[in-house]
Amino acid sequence: MPINVFLSNIAKTWSAPNSHFHAIRTMEKRWKLKEQPDAELALGLAQSLGVLPAVGKLLVQRGIKTPEEAEEFFNPDLRKLHDPYLMKDMARAVERVNKALVGSEKILVYGDYDVDGTTAVSLVYMALGKLVDRPEERLDFYIPDRYNEGYGISFKGIEYAHEKGFSLVIALDCGIKAVEKVALAQKYGIDVIICDHHNPGDTIPDVVACLDAKRQDCPYPDKNLSGCGVGFKLMEALYKSNGRDCHELIGFLDLLVISIASDIVPMTGENRILAYHGLRQLNSQPHVGIESILDKARLKKGEITISDIIFKIGPRINAAGRMGSGNDAVRLLVSNDKTEADTICDRINDSNDERKDLDREITREAIDRIEKSDEMKCGNSTVLYEPTWSKGVIGIVASRLTETYYRPTIILTQSQTNPTFATGSARSVEGFDLYKAIDSCSELLENFGGHTYAAGLTMRVENVEAFRKAFETYTAANLPEEFRQPQEDIDIELTLEEVSNELLKQIERFEPFGPANTKPVFVTRGVYDYCSSKLFGHSRQHIKLDMIDSLGRSVKSGVAFGLAEAYQDIADGKPFDVCYTLENNEHRGKLTLQMMIKDIHLNNNSQ
Repeated sequence: MPINVFLSNIAKTWSAPNSHFHAIRTMEKRWKLKEQPDAELALGLAQSLGVLPAVGKLLVQRGIKTPEEAEEFFNPDLRKLHDPYLMKDMARAVERVNKALVGSEKILVYGDYDVDGTTAVSLVYMALGKLVDRPEERLDFYIPDRYNEGYGISFKGIEYAHEKGFSLVIALDCGIKAVEKVALAQKYGIDVIICDHHNPGDTIPDVVACLDAKRQDCPYPDKNLSGCGVGFKLMEALYKSNGRDCHELIGFLDLLVISIASDIVPMTGENRILAYHGLRQLNSQPHVGIESILDKARLKKGEITISDIIFKIGPRINAAGRMGSGNDAVRLLVSNDKTEADTICDRINDSNDERKDLDREITREAIDRIEKSDEMKCGNSTVLYEPTWSKGVIGIVASRLTETYYRPTIILTQSQTNPTFATGSARSVEGFDLYKAIDSCSELLENFGGHTYAAGLTMRVENVEAFRKAFETYTAANLPEEFRQPQEDIDIELTLEEVSNELLKQIERFEPFGPANTKPVFVTRGVYDYCSSKLFGHSRQHIKLDMIDSLGRSVKSGVAFGLAEAYQDIADGKPFDVCYTLENNEHRGKLTLQMMIKDIHLNNNSQ
């Protein structure tokens, strides 16, 4: 399950249990048990590895069927990374960068204003800095302004490169559709190298080199790198061509894991290897600027997880581009001075607090508009336009509304550069290809880009209503009925006795978790209240559960956030089923196993 899982989780983390947004979300989840692995194969693998049978099932379910494959999965090896020269145009890109290095040319590292773009710019800027003679004179970075320039390569950015005498631009996490902007660069005699991971349009920009594994003519084996990941592969090839030890690049993996986690790319293949070692770097020797973020977020080195990146590190980096300038994020990430980094981090943290207030306010306004309209409440999609809404937070608002109403959502606001345009962000639900849906309405758009589950788009204000109707028509015809209701994907079924500290210890080796390698979700059926469960929280919206199986053999504890509506049936002694993940709960220095209940269904089959 890809980005929609993340969107759901971030909405739950953000929304207060007693908030209006939480209160109106009453749609019951469907539970879907994943295809179960071959029992004999799973048991044999578990026995050969000396792990619990449940772990054998989880491994086979993830396509790991031999001890050798399990060893590779549990111990990601940097030596297993693909040769960067397998990527189309890589040799041309390296040749052009080396020409610039030898010829004392000025190089501009250009990237988007989000986490992926700013980490990519920071990584390439610092890695190039080790190869460039007089980097303070010949190397610079550029982040477009979200409000005045918009996403990706901008005309203003190319004009800047021309005015400052840059002859080579390396564009990161953007550029795959920047045909007209590249043409302007050519006019000025500026060469462009594109390092992108978004879907190409019909025409590839006429550049010196275009690195994007999603190109149909690119044979690179891993199609799922982040934008920062593509930049890393370019640096890997460049270092090899200059006889430099690629182990020098390991120090930049803290930046790369932040990109991988924040951009919600699949946690498989190269991403898993890079994220695994990136977490090690993040937990041991992070860059000075990142260390300032860790201090501000009260995160301890040695304990940082992918979830910490998604919920605490990434949003702070993103806030710079949302509320101010993405340049601040890069200045922070490349800083070698702790005092300077702390000052920038304080400013970004203030922006993050401002962002939270703003997105709450706009989400509240958006929900009020939907709730007051029978047509919008009953729609198959949500398309809202409000010229005064901040462009910096509409993507977050789209995520909130997707979680609340569980349908494809597009939030639009007026463009600050051209008031005749509406610009916006789109988010989707599982099973619905958002990019394809927007493409079906492309005659009403000025431009658009993105992925299956998230996209950005621009249209004339006069086309908003026609677009809303066209998008609604497409959604009504193409959103499968089974995906009109939130779904909880469950890996395997366990008895209460199988829930153990040892099981948690073994599944922790599956980390880092992410799309295509999600934290295992279990289901246990027919459990009962141990007569000690209780409600807690400011508005008593959560349940502290003590559960016992039907034979009275095992008692386990868990917490169910926001599921208070199930409490009375539980307290009345009715049997119920729970789906959950496992975590260690730390209290006063002591760790205890805890079931994190994601959903509760009454069990009408138990006696």
